[in-house]
Amino acid sequence: MSTMLPPSSSSGTATAPATATAPAQEPRETADASEATRSTAATDPRGAEARTAPWGTDPYANALRNGRGPLFLRRSDGWLLPLEVERWCSDAGAADLSALHRCEGPVLDIGCGPGRLVAELTALGHRALGIDVSEAAVARTRRIGGSALLRSVFDPLPGEGRWGTLLLVDGNIGIGGDPAALLDRAADLLSTGGLLIAETSPLDIDERVQVRLDDGRRAPAEKAGPPGPADRPFPWARIGTPALLRYAGACGWRPADQWSAEGRAFVSLRRPRGPRLRERSARTSSQSAESANSTPVISSQLER
Repeated sequence: MSTMLPPSSSSGTATAPATATAPAQEPRETADASEATRSTAATDPRGAEARTAPWGTDPYANALRNGRGPLFLRRSDGWLLPLEVERWCSDAGAADLSALHRCEGPVLDIGCGPGRLVAELTALGHRALGIDVSEAAVARTRRIGGSALLRSVFDPLPGEGRWGTLLLVDGNIGIGGDPAALLDRAADLLSTGGLLIAETSPLDIDERVQVRLDDGRRAPAEKAGPPGPADRPFPWARIGTPALLRYAGACGWRPADQWSAEGRAFVSLRRPRGPRLRERSARTSSQSAESANSTPVISSQLER
């Protein structure tokens, strides 16, 4: 999901630059992603929940399989945020490349969606892995030549503390509806001095909302039968660059760069040094919310 909602919100085996140390376990895990996914499901109840998450069901899964929308995030008041499914399912564009060319070392794409960034990173010579809570997203990423696992960012992941770059694009900074908790988790995943590249809203906004996925074809009242996973609301956040920099500063992140391309806004941050300021209990609360609401990174990233 460029514009991605919670996670969901978004993998090759080429040699990483010599200046970075690739995650020691990554080659094995990415070579056998199916086995790793089954292992996670067996040891972590959230692995099973990911399979029924909103991002893993209609209408999101259908949109990815078809390569097109319409697809929206709908608030309870009826407001709709269009999701750019066609862009997510196409090749990486100029704005994407402006972010990918800044990547350092092995790259983890959080909420990889249909996999365009993972595939492009692999072609550029990076060791890259995508994670997503949507089976359709993971399958499509693998089909186009990328490596991907069916996992939430808050699940145990390969190479924790050794990734050179994390990507939170297509709105995936909104995963879980708590940007500070997501930044805290990101710090656990990165190596010392590692880089986080996040896409922000072009608006100066800091919004926490409950949303659900909607294909715009039927009103909720018209749907027959009991509510399914796709009908359950989940927490999402939309934040602009000023808001992200405030959260980052409070958590000890160091600004590295900010830029815009094709109407999209990006920020890069360096991992905090030493103890982080955010309490570990905050992450625990966020993980509980993530699990309870089955929030994804949007797979490609709602603006994962």
